Amino acid sequence: MSRLRFTTLVEAPLTVAFDVARTLGRPWGAPLEEVVSVRPYRDVYAVGPGSGWRWLTHSRRFSATGTGTVVDEQVDWETGAPRVLGGLLDQGVLRRRIQAAMRSHLDAYAAAAERRALDVVQVVGAAIVSDGRVLVAQRTGGPYDGMWEFPGGKVEPGESDLAALVRECIEELGVAIVPGSFVGEVLLDGVVGGGPPGASTLRVWGARLDGGEPVAHEHAALRWMRADGLEDLDWIPADRPLLPAVRRLLAGR
Repeated sequence: MSRLRFTTLVEAPLTVAFDVARTLGRPWGAPLEEVVSVRPYRDVYAVGPGSGWRWLTHSRRFSATGTGTVVDEQVDWETGAPRVLGGLLDQGVLRRRIQAAMRSHLDAYAAAAERRALDVVQVVGAAIVSDGRVLVAQRTGGPYDGMWEFPGGKVEPGESDLAALVRECIEELGVAIVPGSFVGEVLLDGVVGGGPPGASTLRVWGARLDGGEPVAHEHAALRWMRADGLEDLDWIPADRPLLPAVRRLLAGR
């Protein structure tokens, strides 16, 4: 068995990267297995192998990061196949063909995902940490009235995720923040501000205050919570899956 690995950073949220990969299909007619990794959970779901060249397998794994989606691709093939003109295809020739097909495929894929990302309104959030506690905010009005979330909001056209995060915290809390490590990404229900269904995600970063005390300008209340009290709150659906990662952030991991 022979193997090649490829890694690409796509400047798009995970769900956009995944949807575009499925739309473009495979670089050839090989069986395909795709696994999505959304922190803090891994291997959320898989699309099983399809039909095609049974001697060759192409697999992909998607991982959310603070700079986009990392796509790890792997190609495995049986060294005794395929047969052409009564003999075995030269393995060097086969390797070069696979590499060329993958390079072309990845270039087109990354460009298509970045274009699609421009049509999706992204939502960002901040897990602001101070003295072993994280700041949480209580919603007021709307379907999630009284529930808790991490402060943040929508990214405006032409704005980076982190610039939006800083702006939203100034608007909602009256304080500047310094973004830190990436916490995770969660699929949002429905469509947020346009784009294909299910394409929008909530992307959350750790952060610290850059002076001042937060004030609830757009929320009913603010609380500083320690890790052991987070589960006791009534969280909005998008934020609850991130609690394990936030607890790791509070523990310094």
